[in-house]
Amino acid sequence: MKRPSLRALQDLLLREAAFARPFRFRVRAAADGACTLVVPFDPAFERPGGIVAGIVFMTAADVAMWLAIKTLSALDDPSVTVSLQSSFLRSARREDIVCRARVIRAGKSLAHGIAECATASRRRRPVGSAR
Repeated sequence: MKRPSLRALQDLLLREAAFARPFRFRVRAAADGACTLVVPFDPAFERPGGIVAGIVFMTAADVAMWLAIKTLSALDDPSVTVSLQSSFLRSARREDIVCRARVIRAGKSLAHGIAECATASRRRRPVGSAR
């Protein structure tokens, strides 16, 4: 199977993931079992105190993993999330976020992976992860 192109993954995201459209995710990179998304900052997703809401990180992790799985299967693979655990290590404030997901084990009917989100600044401080 040929790995889907970045364009194909971005098109799939826009076409098939209506729930993710408000976040305006951009596919930055993809490899076998891996995907990186950029999450543009949007003040609509700020919590009181000016920090980015957890829903942004959780949705980015979910979508990045979904696309990472597609790099191993196919664009029409019907995979869905059955479990998601999140840890918020640090807050992000008024900047883009980068979320990197990678599959660590893929079976016939279940895949396990990890997704990590960090601020897009040079500091690359981790702000959360999901398994």
